[in-house]
Amino acid sequence: MTERLYYTDSYLRDFTAAIVGRSADHQTVYLDRTAFYPTSGGQPFDTGLLGGVPVVDVIDEDGRIAHRLAAPAPAAAQVECAVDWTRRFDHMQQHTGQHLLSAVFEELYGLRTVSFHLGAESSTIDLEGVPASAAIVAAVERRANEVVWENRPVTVEFCDAADARGLRKPSEREGTLRIVSIEGLDRSACGGTHLRRTGEIGAVLLRKTEKIRQATRVEFLCGARAIRRARADYDALSRAAQWFSAPLDDVPAAVSAQLEALRDAEKSVKKLEMDLAAYQGRELYDQTAPGADGFRRVTRRLDRGSADALRAIAQHFTAREKAVFVAAIAEPPSVLLAVSADSGIDAGKLLKEALTAAGGRGGGAARMAQGSVPTREALEEVLRRLA
Repeated sequence: MTERLYYTDSYLRDFTAAIVGRSADHQTVYLDRTAFYPTSGGQPFDTGLLGGVPVVDVIDEDGRIAHRLAAPAPAAAQVECAVDWTRRFDHMQQHTGQHLLSAVFEELYGLRTVSFHLGAESSTIDLEGVPASAAIVAAVERRANEVVWENRPVTVEFCDAADARGLRKPSEREGTLRIVSIEGLDRSACGGTHLRRTGEIGAVLLRKTEKIRQATRVEFLCGARAIRRARADYDALSRAAQWFSAPLDDVPAAVSAQLEALRDAEKSVKKLEMDLAAYQGRELYDQTAPGADGFRRVTRRLDRGSADALRAIAQHFTAREKAVFVAAIAEPPSVLLAVSADSGIDAGKLLKEALTAAGGRGGGAARMAQGSVPTREALEEVLRRLA
């Protein structure tokens, strides 16, 4: 069994411990006691130095804690260890912030936390219950920050599971429980590292929400993470304000207006493209001489092309009598076949047969059909069959 120093002192940064076990490569070490937190309960492991060697992973192995190192551990029986305090304190801010947020979501709206994940950039909690609307998120963020400003004590105690009372979430564990409490707000069984007072959490920032199966996932950041994110958001908004030559608060309206103008422009361009395609289809028909059988046939080869524009050209070309229009696009390999109503040809049937023979797929209606093939060689085969 490894004595877990972080259980009673999350602020312990340096400690001395005896090496009581090693792996064959001497890069996994077991200590008689440790302040390094192993990955558990949604919180990642601590890093730092063990005998001067970087710790790259910490694993809970049913009572023993394994420390995976970047290089073989020193041969000494005892080693000096140092926890990466920047990483540890960040994790303490996020984890204590999670307890705070989970308690407030449940207190205000009855939304129960079913899972927690502490990520490298942001953290999330999954809430069970009604969807967390923007109004709910804003109210919880406001209340959580009020509790931060109140600087309430965060305490740790140990008690038998049978005697544990008032837990936000009942524990299924037996024996001794480690209880983390925020005064007057929360009481939870937890083995993670936490702050001494809510004031150390710093700013609490709630961001996006998304539906995950039967739960709502809420992204949050606390402390230094929240400040960095707010600064990044401000910088991004400032750049947008410069582009629009508008005050920061007017950027959303400016963006909305620009998007609306863009949508209108796209509609106008689309209409012009269709008008042009209609003209091209009619002009192409007039410029194409009929064959001996009286049919006007056109085959167009394109490296790339707009499917909508091609269909419009084909539609207007074959709107006249005795007409067959074929378009082949090289990338990706695809083909379009259109015929006039008096052609006596079923475009869908004919093209499907040609595509199937060439290893492609597709089809369509009697007047117009389209499909794709795996290679350019297969495209040439389809064109030969349609000739």
